[in-house]
Amino acid sequence: MKKIHSTSKAPAAIGPYSQATSHNGILYCSGQIPLDPETMEMVGENAAEQAEQVMKNLEAVLVESGIGFSNVLKCTIFLQDMADFAAVNEVYGARFENDPPARETVAVKTLPKNVLVEISCIAYL
Repeated sequence: MKKIHSTSKAPAAIGPYSQATSHNGILYCSGQIPLDPETMEMVGENAAEQAEQVMKNLEAVLVESGIGFSNVLKCTIFLQDMADFAAVNEVYGARFENDPPARETVAVKTLPKNVLVEISCIAYL
């Protein structure tokens, strides 16, 4: 049986998906983009600023589920431009200084709402 996790402190889904679901002690967080959860407007002019909001949104989903970044097992980062790798990596890395999870980073042609970065994660409960 899966459980759906959601919080008003992260943006509402903009499609037919949940912010996160869990099954057998594993939390699967949908990709977060840099939307302000209150206004649903994009935050940030550059990839670093957008990544900061994305990480805040991911953290809100994790906290609502009773955990934090230390429980994250794997992340996937989607970038509109691989030239933003270093800037996003700096923001992302600040959340995982001591024990970074597994990760891949890929460049994609377009992201929802034409944002520069999207990040999803898998964590244990």
